[in-house]
Amino acid sequence: MKKNKSNVKNNAYTAMLKKDFKINKSLYIMVLPVIVFYLLFHYVPMYGAIIAFKNFKPQLGIWGSSWVGLKHFMDFFNGYYFLNILGNTLRISFATLIFGFPAPIILALLLNELRNAKFAKIIQNFTYMPHFISLVVICGLIRNFTADSGVIPYLLSFFGVEPKSLLNYPQYFVPIYVISNIWQEVGWGSIIYLAALTNVDASLYEAAVIDGANKWKQLIHITIPSIMPTIVIMLIMRVGNILNVGFEKILLLYNGSTLDVADVISTYVYRKGLLDLSWSFSTAVGLFNSVINFIFLVGMNSISKRVNEVGLW
Repeated sequence: MKKNKSNVKNNAYTAMLKKDFKINKSLYIMVLPVIVFYLLFHYVPMYGAIIAFKNFKPQLGIWGSSWVGLKHFMDFFNGYYFLNILGNTLRISFATLIFGFPAPIILALLLNELRNAKFAKIIQNFTYMPHFISLVVICGLIRNFTADSGVIPYLLSFFGVEPKSLLNYPQYFVPIYVISNIWQEVGWGSIIYLAALTNVDASLYEAAVIDGANKWKQLIHITIPSIMPTIVIMLIMRVGNILNVGFEKILLLYNGSTLDVADVISTYVYRKGLLDLSWSFSTAVGLFNSVINFIFLVGMNSISKRVNEVGLW
């Protein structure tokens, strides 16, 4: 009896799926390249993660290489650089999160209050622009701006700061990285919040005006609560990538004098894997990084579900 019910349910589900495919055939065809892309470049390469537990040698292949278990993980945890690069990664990530995450929200709220649509478009274009500039060009601009003859030390000289190349001093590296990252991504990041703001019910503002609420109270009691689900989802996704500090920008900005504060997990993996050819060790470090990110993602999602009843799943 139970088997019959299960068969009926499966047949109904299959029929519904076929009907949906027939109705939305073009949509399924459009999403097919995306599915193939993720399968080929995100899921199939996960097979290679097994070399984190082996002493991988290219001439022997993955299965021919000897099994070493958790040796590479223990070497990393007990290594001289472990605490330093983990601390640097967390410091840069949390600084970027604390100062960078609210920036696009604030920009979107400010743009939403502009009544001159043409001026708002101009501001949007200016803030979007850095996102589309090559990272090599961006880092070249940062180096020029922060050089001893650059515009930033020149401006700081009016406040009594001696002009000097800021990227050669460890105490300035993290602020430069965070501020430049905000400059790069604030406009692009504001797009999703602007889209969320367009869905806020206009009748709520009308009722608030009748009740005598000023702009500030409307912002606090209507605008922000209305886009809070979007903010929470974006925060969960950001926390899920908390250890993924982009190594390209770090590599292009750091030098020997700032290595102690700028070296992060991703740059360490790059050096060990591509420069030192320690493929198994670098894979172990990268796998550790991914596992920690996954734990952060699941934990943040669980907290959000309990507190706000909003989550990714």
